Amino acid sequence: MTSTVIWTLFAFACGALPFAVWIGKWGAQKNIQAVGDGNPGATNAFKAGGIKWGALAFIFEICKGAVPVGLAHYIFGISGGALVPIAVAPTLGHAFSPFLNFKGGKALAATFGSWIGLTLIEVPSLMVVMILIFFATIAVDGWSVMFTLFAVALHLWINHPDSALLTILGLQTVVIIYKHLEDLSQVPRLRPWLRQRLNLAH
Repeated sequence: MTSTVIWTLFAFACGALPFAVWIGKWGAQKNIQAVGDGNPGATNAFKAGGIKWGALAFIFEICKGAVPVGLAHYIFGISGGALVPIAVAPTLGHAFSPFLNFKGGKALAATFGSWIGLTLIEVPSLMVVMILIFFATIAVDGWSVMFTLFAVALHLWINHPDSALLTILGLQTVVIIYKHLEDLSQVPRLRPWLRQRLNLAH
């Protein structure tokens, strides 16, 4: 029990580290929270600092989920229910970072990283494929994320019906829904290029 609490606090602290903001400020010499939608994440680091600083921010944002969860799971052998709060903690830390007055980012990179820590390449590979498909076809980004998470849930339910993994994904999804409420208030719709293709098909 004690070790779970310690690992959970460590994972939350890792998730809370606003690497994208720091890299934007110290590397690109820009405030990424004044760019785009103001989200303190890797996407705005790309917009503010270009590929070099954006890629660096993206790697660090992923690592803050992958490192604590991977260490707890694969090195220290924590599994089952004890792993649930540890794996969810980086998502919460990123979404509600004390370093940013508890107004963190959308927690996608940290969540992605946590699944590297849980399944190595299996679930992250599925996430990448699904997010690329849905971002290319769905005009509202928040819905693209939701459809991706649904695909992951379906994969886990069919291939790895483990209650701990499903609980982790469910709790992470609740946080991500909260961080995407503005997008999710819109009706999901297809991107213009796909609507044109479908109209031509008829």
